[in-house]
Amino acid sequence: MSDVEVRGLRKTYRLRSGLEIRAVRDVSLSIARGQTLALIGESGSGKSTVGRLLLRLLDADAGSIRVGGTEISKLTPQSLRAARRHMQIVFQEPFGSLNPRLRVGDIVEEPLTIHERSLTRRERHSRALAMLEEVGLDPLLASRMPANLSGGQQQRVGIARALVTRPTFVVLDEPTSSLDLSVQAQILVLLRELQTMHELSYLYISHDISTVTYIADRIAVMYLGEIREQGTVSHVVDHPEDPYTRALVSSALHLGASVRPMARTQLLPTDLDTGRRDQGCLLVERCPHRVDECWSTSMVLRDTSPGHGVRCALAPLPEATTIDARGGLWCQDVGRILDT
Repeated sequence: MSDVEVRGLRKTYRLRSGLEIRAVRDVSLSIARGQTLALIGESGSGKSTVGRLLLRLLDADAGSIRVGGTEISKLTPQSLRAARRHMQIVFQEPFGSLNPRLRVGDIVEEPLTIHERSLTRRERHSRALAMLEEVGLDPLLASRMPANLSGGQQQRVGIARALVTRPTFVVLDEPTSSLDLSVQAQILVLLRELQTMHELSYLYISHDISTVTYIADRIAVMYLGEIREQGTVSHVVDHPEDPYTRALVSSALHLGASVRPMARTQLLPTDLDTGRRDQGCLLVERCPHRVDECWSTSMVLRDTSPGHGVRCALAPLPEATTIDARGGLWCQDVGRILDT
């Protein structure tokens, strides 16, 4: 059963100059209860915008968003406020997401003050200390200021704050990108443990395919606001069928990767101004496989196999390369940490 269902999500930014930027184009996705969907792509592809739309930190222009069976896109402000305890976010920059004027304990307690007003001050404090312990922090740190913590500790505080209201759905917006490699591994292990413990559904936003292969069950690949390919981790990463996905995966894993002899980095030309294209494939000017049809025919996400969708007229492309998703530099360096 899906905990999150998104259909036809769209978001366009209109600048004062009259220019329109279509940040999200007809995105549809689903996340099963207790599972993780990773949203990957280059910077500016619309990943974080999708995450914020799902939580209604931004309002969509069109589309349906259902979280736990509730249509989020149609909630009144008062109903939305009540629903927020069930859906939370962990931000990319840990220190920037924490109030520097509050102590750690107060930061973790704050969501309880908003969403569970029936709790006494002592009960809120007790819940906050228990949550700090659950994310691997000494409860004595509750009296510290965020600036006195390491980056990994700050991110654990952010995770504690997100989970203290016992949500069912959490958006993880590049939660490890600003951390050292070994700390990244520890945070990923923690997130998986918490997911199992509380049966959480995650939307994991990242540009780092190496971390995605560890934490995610399914992957959706974004380019210029649209989903190019989606499916299971093993299928998308080991056997990418879309030209953009293939370039992403090969470039992410080629340094020090243990790949089969045919696997090589597949670079696309520098990104061109295709964001305002009204017809045809958005990737057409960069794609080495393009044919005449790609310039004029708008592509839809179609199933090439059960549970696997690709937005490419030629997919599945010939299997010129096969990439080992577990052979990358990440797993060579910190695999021992991930396996403990």
